[in-house]
Amino acid sequence: MKIATSVTVWNDSVGKRMSITYTEIDDETGKIISDNKRFDRVITDSDVKQTADAIIEQAQIYVNKE
Repeated sequence: MKIATSVTVWNDSVGKRMSITYTEIDDETGKIISDNKRFDRVITDSDVKQTADAIIEQAQIYVNKE
């Protein structure tokens, strides 16, 4: 099985990107097969873009309070 361990979203020249890090685990033994694997995707789904924007807006609120 693969388990997402972190997600980063940012804007760049092609749009809003998502970087996903994951760990792959053997279902039967529980051993880690691979760790800290990463891939990037451009977010194209409008609902997902809205969700990502809302998270970034909330992060900015936290930054403004610091």
